[in-house]
Order: sequence, then C-alpha cells, then structure tokens
Amino acid sequence: MKILHTSDWHLGRTLYGRRRYEESAAFLDWLADQIRERQADALLVAGDIFDTVTPGNQSQQLYYHFLHQTAGSCCRHIVIVGGNHDSPSFLDAPRDLLRALNVYVVGAPADDPTEEVLVLRDRESRAEAVVCAVPYLRDRDIRTVQADESADDKNLRLLAGIRRHYETVCGLADERRTDLGDIPLIAMGHLFAAGGRCAEGDGVRDLYVGTLAHVAADLFPPCIDYLALGHLHVPQKVAGQHHLRYSGSPLPMGFGEARQAKQVIEVSFDGRKPSVIELPVPSFQELVSLAGPLEDILAKIEALKADASAAWLDILCTDQQAALELREQVEQAVSGSALEIRRIRNRSVMDQALSAMHVDEELETLDETAVFRRCLEQFEVPAEEQPDLMLAYQEILADLRQDDKMAEA
Repeated sequence: MKILHTSDWHLGRTLYGRRRYEESAAFLDWLADQIRERQADALLVAGDIFDTVTPGNQSQQLYYHFLHQTAGSCCRHIVIVGGNHDSPSFLDAPRDLLRALNVYVVGAPADDPTEEVLVLRDRESRAEAVVCAVPYLRDRDIRTVQADESADDKNLRLLAGIRRHYETVCGLADERRTDLGDIPLIAMGHLFAAGGRCAEGDGVRDLYVGTLAHVAADLFPPCIDYLALGHLHVPQKVAGQHHLRYSGSPLPMGFGEARQAKQVIEVSFDGRKPSVIELPVPSFQELVSLAGPLEDILAKIEALKADASAAWLDILCTDQQAALELREQVEQAVSGSALEIRRIRNRSVMDQALSAMHVDEELETLDETAVFRRCLEQFEVPAEEQPDLMLAYQEILADLRQDDKMAEA
C-alpha cells in the first residue's frame, strides 16, 4: 500500500494583504498529479486545511474541487482530520456525503472513539491498513477543570489527556488489526511535538496556554507503524524517528520560510514496515527578502527585474530614510515589472519610534493609533497636517476590521 501524507494547506491565507489562491490552486493541481503519477492508494491530510474557522467561498471551492478531482482517481481513500485553525463543525458538516466518495473527515474527537478508527480496503474489499484519525485535541476535549489547579497541574492533565486519547484509539485499532491480519497501523494527529522546529513568521503558535503544548515522542503507543502529523510547518522527524513525521506546510507561510524546502511524504508499506520518500514541492511563488541600505536594495531590485522575476518582496531599509520617500523610490524601482512589494520597513524609523516611548512602555501596550501618532511626532509632521493624516489612517483601519471574510472575491 502507498500513501501520501500532507498537512497545513491553510487555504485562504493572506501574506501582508495578498490573497494566495493561485498558489494554493497550483499546489492542489500538483498534488493531484502526484497522486496519479505515483499511483497512491490513500491521501492523509493532518489538519489546518483552512486558515480560518470561517473559510470564504473561494477557499471552499478549492477544497471541494480537489476532493472531487481526487476521488475519481487511483486514490481509493482520503482521510482528513481537523487542525487548530479549522472549524470542527464546518469540516464535519458534509461528512456523510463525502463518505460516499471514500473521503473520511474527522473534525473533532467523537464521543465514541471507534469513530476515529478507519479500516482502509483495496478494490477487492480486503483490509490493507487501519488508520487512527485523531484530530486536534482541544483543551475541553481531553480534560476537566479542577478547582484551585495550578498551571503545572493543568499541563500535566493536558498531557495525560492526550496520552489517554491516543492509547484508547490506538488500542481499539490494534484490536481491529488482530482480526484483520498483519497490516500497518497508521495514526494521525495535529499537535506540537517536543523539540519541534518552527520558522520565523510561520504563524505556528503553542496550542495550549501555559508551558505545555509540546508532546514527547514516547506518548505515542508503540503499535503505531507510521505517524502522520500536522501543525509544524517545517518538515521533520519526531525525536529523530523515521516513522514519526511532520510533512510540513506545502507553501511557505511567510518570508521566513522562503528558503525552506517543502515536501509531501510518500509512504510505502512492505507488510507493516514503512519506506519513506520525501517528494519536493515546487515553488509556486517566489518570495524575496531584501535588507540593507537603500542603494543596495535598489540594485537588487534591478537584478531581479533583469531576470524577469515576479517575486513578492519584503524590504527592510537599514539607513536613514523618510518613510514616504522610501516607499516612493522603491515603488518607482519596481514600476513596469512583475515584482510586487508586500512589505516595506525602515529600521531607523522603527528604532526611533520605539525610542520615543516612555521608559515604562512597551510596544505591546500601544494600539495602532498610538504607534501611528508617535511616528507623526517623531518625523515632526506639522500639527495642522496631523488631523487629516490621522483620519485617513483610522479609515483604513476601519476598512480592514470590517472586511467580510465570508465574501472573498
């Protein structure tokens, strides 16, 4: 049996205001091609299919189009579990309909743990694998609140709840396997394993409040032949073990992941022994960070233009340069090219604005309006101009906050 393991699609994600539907569509088309070319029997998606709990119409269209496209291929089974970004009720709503296409969705832990145990069968109805489809386990799913519990007590109970859930579901799966023959037991999950690596700006956060959230490898029962995990965007093994894997996100979630090799994992089984191949995912959108004096940044932009690059740019200017002048010069430099500016920062402006704070202030204590007002003061914008600039800024903030996430274009 051959499976493909992926996770963390984050459909509907934006990068500094830019929707990423084209990249997501390109990845899903590539994944569908890989399924056909490599004759995969099953696809496992380990959570965070969507970037928000209220995915917009275009995100849903990408999701359902891919499922329809793949269900009619050589791939006999698709197993999807919910992640911390997903709405369990949204994922589970079409569950019965999708089951007719051999798409199995587990958005949240079931009251009956047997519902998380799936038997995958070949075209002759012979069992070929047992899958423990464990979704993201929320705090309320795995523990009860105790009076006067300390943070350490809470963390220990969370760990105990996660361990208990996997022991229960994997124990039931192992019992099923006893009746079905010597077939692989595959477990899924969406969590933060101890020692896991993240990338700057990837949006990965601890899943539980407190010092926990990092699950040790010995928590997973030894009966697991392959563990397909999601949540961490960097592809990696858990505790160096060949059969415990994060596939990582297929797209770089931010500029900090731009140089990171992305992959989907192919797992073939000889009996219960897994053989793993890492399939590199192509880059569908170039992301380039430019840092240094303005003169160097402009020279690098000219080099990118000469290569006909269509990169998205994250620019950090390190010399003294007024914010408006910096933006004007950079925008003029990319004019007429396919380059897109996604973010411009000025290190000296940031440092000066922060240095203008009182000694007992921190950036986190200021709201957006206060930070903008500090910038106006720091650059000595005439008092008579400040009200109009402040009004325009507040209108922009209002537009951003009122954006209807369910009405994406």
